[in-house]
Amino acid sequence: MPTFRMRDGSGSIRLKHVIEDTDRHGNVRIYLRRPGHLKVRLRSQPGTEDFLAEYRAAMMGAAPRAPAGPLERRGSKGSFKWLCEQYYVSAEYQRLSGRTKYVRRGILDRICEKNGSKPYALMEPRHVRRMRDEMAARPEAANGFVKALRQVYAFAVEYELAQRNPARDVPYLKAKGDGFHSWTMEEVRQFEDHHPIGSKPRLALALMLYTGQRRSDIVRLGPQHIKEGWITLTQAKNRDRKPVTLSIPVLPELKAVLDATPTGNLAFLVTAFGKPFTSNGFGNWFRKHCDEAGLKHCSAHGLRKAGAALAAENGATERQLMAIFGWTTMKEASRYTRAARQKVLAASGMKLLSRDGGGPERGEVRGGEP
Repeated sequence: MPTFRMRDGSGSIRLKHVIEDTDRHGNVRIYLRRPGHLKVRLRSQPGTEDFLAEYRAAMMGAAPRAPAGPLERRGSKGSFKWLCEQYYVSAEYQRLSGRTKYVRRGILDRICEKNGSKPYALMEPRHVRRMRDEMAARPEAANGFVKALRQVYAFAVEYELAQRNPARDVPYLKAKGDGFHSWTMEEVRQFEDHHPIGSKPRLALALMLYTGQRRSDIVRLGPQHIKEGWITLTQAKNRDRKPVTLSIPVLPELKAVLDATPTGNLAFLVTAFGKPFTSNGFGNWFRKHCDEAGLKHCSAHGLRKAGAALAAENGATERQLMAIFGWTTMKEASRYTRAARQKVLAASGMKLLSRDGGGPERGEVRGGEP
């Protein structure tokens, strides 16, 4: 049985019988498993005082927190729950990535908790709009809800289980602001000052900033992806339907950090147990290190945006951005090139507002007399 070590105020502590388990969705769970006892889930963050307290309570035989009860396993024919069950075994659903399946099923299961027994054929656009609007404070969640319903009813129409798709014409809500905060170069330097080269958080920052990849790709990236100074990987997003394979050079800044930092064998970034992070686990772990650096508003996703903005401001074209970040349309790339062009034009044009700039002398009018 492996032994896990962590530190408290008195030094290193050996925690026996702690194991790591990965479920079918790729989520890493931590358990206490003692011979002759039931396996107990440890839910706190490893290395924290809460984790240590939970471990000690479990060792003393304290009952674990009971999970929420499962939904009724089968829905009656014609109910929304029944329709979802047909969708889950469809070819369309099976082609989705494991992560997308997990997220979509979570959304649909939450709908089933309240409306699973209702006839799916009676769903109207007004019902979809009402449920969407109840989540207006969380537009991304609201849009995920609408998208999930669109896909379920698109399946139902294709297989002649329904006559129409009530969610098809219900528009998405416009997100407030511009999504995740995009890091500034000052914030990058602040993180680097707090986490020096050689530390795992600094390696994580370098991998994201100097490859431009999503966290779902960063957690899989390892030595096997690098050959002759180039990184080659197939992005996790849509890899089961429309895979995107990229080859990007290893920048000198990234190589310097990689050469100075201990890494895992198959993934550069690994957990305290020596295994690759899950995407969500990595996001939570990295956010904690952002907080330690005084950057509570920064996140892993915001680094990808910062890299795209930096490349655009340095003159990258839309095609170049697509090649770096794996976008398959110009829509996303054009957001950054438009912003970069606006900044460049503003820098050259602002002098025309200055009395001492390149504009006409005071009292003059171009093309005519004062």
